[in-house]
Amino acid sequence: MNPSIKIQGKKAGISILGIVFLGIILILVLSYFNISIKAVVESPSAKSNMGYVTDNSESLWNQYLKKPVDYFWNEIWVKIFWASFVDNMERIRDGKPTNIENSAPTMKNF
Repeated sequence: MNPSIKIQGKKAGISILGIVFLGIILILVLSYFNISIKAVVESPSAKSNMGYVTDNSESLWNQYLKKPVDYFWNEIWVKIFWASFVDNMERIRDGKPTNIENSAPTMKNF
């Protein structure tokens, strides 16, 4: 789901300032209806619900998500993308051509 919309051919989205503004409006609306955020968060049912969500989130992470995410991070992201990024940044820093610049002459034939 993309939170951006098109206005007169331009893509518009919500900014950080917009999120802060909406948060302030939400707090004011809750205050108008005499709803205490502190009382809601500290209620026994809220604590019970948060405990339930936390326990199940930890279980989901440990049983199903940890191994694939660790594999992706260590074996794909770090070894392939991050190493190449650091190598090219060092080349730019040293004034040497990047991998793309080195490969460019061989791409003319295609």
